[in-house]
This record gives sequence, C-alpha cells and structure tokens, in this order.
Amino acid sequence: MSDPSHQFRKIRYEVDGAVATITLARPEVANAQDTELIDEVDDAFDRAEADDDVRVVILAADGRHFSSGHDLKALVGDVEPDEWRRLRETPEGKFRHEQVMYFDRCLRIYDFRKPTIAAVQGSCVAAGLMLATMCDLIVAADDAVFSNPVLRMTGAGVELLVEPWELGMRKAKEFLFTGDKIDAQEAWRLGLVNKVVPRDELASATRELADKVALVPPITAEMVKGSINHTFELMGKRQSWQYHFMAHHFTHNTATALEALEARKQRTSMKEVFADRDAGDDPTAKRA
Repeated sequence: MSDPSHQFRKIRYEVDGAVATITLARPEVANAQDTELIDEVDDAFDRAEADDDVRVVILAADGRHFSSGHDLKALVGDVEPDEWRRLRETPEGKFRHEQVMYFDRCLRIYDFRKPTIAAVQGSCVAAGLMLATMCDLIVAADDAVFSNPVLRMTGAGVELLVEPWELGMRKAKEFLFTGDKIDAQEAWRLGLVNKVVPRDELASATRELADKVALVPPITAEMVKGSINHTFELMGKRQSWQYHFMAHHFTHNTATALEALEARKQRTSMKEVFADRDAGDDPTAKRA
C-alpha cells in the first residue's frame, strides 16, 4: 500500500500492487471540484507517474456521486484562494486560471502515459463528465447518470467540449441543447462507457479490469495508448478542444453571461441557482 504519511485533504491516494487509486473525497458536496481538490488530483498523478510499480491508475469517488462538476460556491464566492480569486477579476486572468486549472490539468490526465480508468457512480455532471472522459476507460455503476446542463446558465459547455467525441455529433447537440440526462445503459449503448455493473460491484469490477490491463508491459501500454490518441490528433481532437476553449471564454465575457453571473451572486443558495438554470433563458419561465 502507499505511504500513509502524506495526507491529502480532499482526495485519497492509495497504491495496491500495480494499481494506484485516486479517490475524490468530498462526498458532502457531491465531489464538487474546487482548486484544492484539482491541485491534489494533479499531485496524485505526479506520484503515480514517478512510481514505476504503478501500471494503471483508477480515478474513483466517495459517496453517492462521482462529481457534480465545478464547485460553483467557490467560483462565485470568496472561497477560492486569494491569488486565484484576484486573477479571475479580469478576463485575461480568468482565461489564465481556467487554462491552468481546467484545460491543462485535464489534458495532463488525457496524455498520462499509463492507462487510466474512471469508476463512475451517481451524478457525473459537466466538469465531472469532462474529468471522467479524460480517462482511457470508464466503468459505470448502474445508477450513473451523465449530464451537462450549463448551456442554460450561459456557459458554452465546459472547458473541453468532449461530447462530439464521446457521443457523436447529433447526440452531442441534443445532449447539450436540452440538458437531458443519459443513464448508464444509454451511455454504454453510445460508447461513452465501457461497461455497466451493479453499484455494489463498481469498485471490484473496476479493480478487476485494472488488474487485467496491468498485465500489459508498461512500454507496450504507453506506446499503444499514444498511438490511439495520435489517431484522434489526426482527426483534429486537440485542435477542436483548443477552438472550443477560446469560444468558451468569448461566451464568458458576453453581456448575457456577465449579467447572469451577477444574478447568480445575488442568490442565497445553490438551490436557487439551479432553479434559475432549469428555467433557462425563457423570460416566461423565470421566477420572480
């Protein structure tokens, strides 16, 4: 097992044999991703990278849900570290923050030289979906539900537009425009996940898959993973992500988005924020 002397606050990192497991450990907020959690995930990947005994990394989560996405309380409030909060006060600062914390950190997982597997249960929302799809394989519990409803909140998806690559063009448009959810079986049918297992078997089934992948010699796994990812590069995947990241930030700074952000800051609870989201931009549906 891994050295218990290093303590993370918002994740756990464990090594058992050839498999490292990084577990999001904020179940009280559905594993919403704040700066500290993202930093700790990156640190854990550093550890897995440096450990030659580790051949496969599992990305898992505590509690009922894999991840509810970005921690909106931190983003619209004063919870984030001062340096990041001050940086986000300008458009160029916000661009830099999201490039470093979201875009680059996600690509680091996508490009990680060792095979990665996401174990997903419950809600996997927006940035949670982005995070899971950075992994090479996804095992979903039968209660897993995938969604990205942020277009109603004036957001252009999230930082990396993964849906066209994961769902196909038409389904991606439907999924994003409607904000509808995709359950585990539909996710499997569409190819978003590799397999669906009963909720109480998620950990064991993911570990079984990881042990099987770990039988491949590391250099072989690294070369084949790189070759498959290179196929996507030739199809324009990374360029499409870069284009979307720029479009995402243009949308951030439209009058519509800035007005919506100010309105969110006036809300007293996330329940109110989500009610506004679900009402969308239809003025007849807005609450008083």
